[in-house]
Amino acid sequence: MRRGLWYMVIGAFFFSVMSALVKLAGRHIPSQELVLARGVVTLVLSYLALVRLRVPIWGNHKGWLVARGLAGFGALSCYYYAVTSLPLADAAVIQYTNPIFTAILAALFLRERLRRIDVLGAIASLAGVVLVARPSFLFGGASLDPLAVGVALCGAILSAVAYVIIRGLRGTEHEMVVVFYFPLVAVPASIPAAIPGAVWPTPLEWLIVLGIGVVTQIAQVYMTRGLHLEPAGRATSMSYLQVVFAYAWGVLVFAEYPNVTSVLGGALVLASTLIVARRAITPSAVDAGTASD
Repeated sequence: MRRGLWYMVIGAFFFSVMSALVKLAGRHIPSQELVLARGVVTLVLSYLALVRLRVPIWGNHKGWLVARGLAGFGALSCYYYAVTSLPLADAAVIQYTNPIFTAILAALFLRERLRRIDVLGAIASLAGVVLVARPSFLFGGASLDPLAVGVALCGAILSAVAYVIIRGLRGTEHEMVVVFYFPLVAVPASIPAAIPGAVWPTPLEWLIVLGIGVVTQIAQVYMTRGLHLEPAGRATSMSYLQVVFAYAWGVLVFAEYPNVTSVLGGALVLASTLIVARRAITPSAVDAGTASD
């Protein structure tokens, strides 16, 4: 499997850790306060990384970098709200419809090819995610908050926008500059909503909040590297693995044990993801320029 796809897998793992930590902290801390706290930690880490690398921090295309930050902030705010308002599995399955939106937007604005195997792999992955998560709005049971579902869908679309912008900046911006602009925009943008309802975390919650920032920084770096190396639609299909990782954390942390359907769904996600990854390294794909970086 190509290096860029491995980067996306690593990013998906650390994003799953972030989701579990947000779920834990969100029992007491408002979601926008978590967005602000995460932004502060990642802003400091990103700045220090740029200084260490001796890379100019402001980049070449400030408008697009700010747009990437705004899209990322909106997506993050929506996702944190969904994680703290919905069951974790439901929030994850809605959020990870974003590769479908990413592939469509990348085809429209970046002129990246939509190959049949990529489309089929994305559809199969989405089907697997539905089986893994068993969202209540499809399988019955307690109804979900319509507002929270709508916010989660908005988050998926904004994530796709951010991914496409990152892919478009791959040839002109250093990956750490792209990462830096996310918290640079998110910190001031989150203050108006975070401060009025802020609560003081306990010592354990402080550690969790710090952990959210650290693992998010790691995930952002690997995701950005992956998107610099692979077409956006194919790269973000790897993010479906986060749902599988999230179910593992559910067993270990939240005592949420998957049923047979969930196991089958996880197998489908893994199989379709590997098929897309193997397709990325075939000679025809490389010769066609779909992974020219």
